[in-house]
Amino acid sequence: MSMRAYFARHAQTFVGSLGRIAAAPFAALMTMAVVGIALALPLCLHVFLQNARAATAGWNEGFDISVYLAKFATDARTQAIAAQLKARGDVAGVRIVTAAEALAQFRRYSGFGQALDALTDNPLPNTLIVAPAIAAGTPQGMAALKTAIAAIADVDKVQLDTEWVTRLAAMLDLLHRVVLLAGLLLGIGVALIVGNTIRLDVLNRRSEIEVMKLVGGTDGFARRPFLYSGLWYGFGGGVFALVLVAVAVAAVGGPVGRLAALYGSPFRLSGLDFTTAAFVLAAASVLGLLGSWLAASQHIRAINPS
Repeated sequence: MSMRAYFARHAQTFVGSLGRIAAAPFAALMTMAVVGIALALPLCLHVFLQNARAATAGWNEGFDISVYLAKFATDARTQAIAAQLKARGDVAGVRIVTAAEALAQFRRYSGFGQALDALTDNPLPNTLIVAPAIAAGTPQGMAALKTAIAAIADVDKVQLDTEWVTRLAAMLDLLHRVVLLAGLLLGIGVALIVGNTIRLDVLNRRSEIEVMKLVGGTDGFARRPFLYSGLWYGFGGGVFALVLVAVAVAAVGGPVGRLAALYGSPFRLSGLDFTTAAFVLAAASVLGLLGSWLAASQHIRAINPS
């Protein structure tokens, strides 16, 4: 058989399998819908995860490092340390809070104004408020910056609460693993769903397969149209999943945008990009093909014409 005839026969079977599916549209759409729902669940989790990472990407700008200098550090020394920190690549900015300014703020907000009047000396030191750069926004980067600042002479204490940052990173990592696990399990489910549909199709066409084998048709030849049917089921399910995810993003995108605006954030919910969507269609098609191959191979092999 020439290559041209080989590909022509495959193309004929490919189109013919689509025609068989179109002949029973309700049953085919039901199968694709079930496949699509199974795929949409991990995809929605994936969209939530990628938006959570995007929303928290700039959160390192929302917390600062408080650097308390030694009580004997002069204003000139404070300016020198501030200049030294500004020169670092992992520091976005440095703000100086003098001891007098700190005492005035404490007097204003603490309610101990009269008690502070009894003090003969200002007990507060000069303070530097260090804003980390975006590159230092990870827990590891913040820890390294804190250690470097603490090693500077005349620095008494460096205060930074990174526990919530570490917890957030751990939660996002856990969610990422949950998405992968859910995708794996539901992917197996998709293969089983398509496999069961193909099994019923094989049983319904048992007589046709028996005649095919009687005239010399091989198991591979009999299996071919079922493989293409599984491919169509998987591809259709992938399209259905992408539509469901797009509808979900559109449904909650408005409320999320309004909530972000209340906090002064321009964040907008984003859906799947083109690369991810193409990967979903390819993966769904492969899962459908795999499920149909397993079911068709087993049941066609068991058919022995008498």
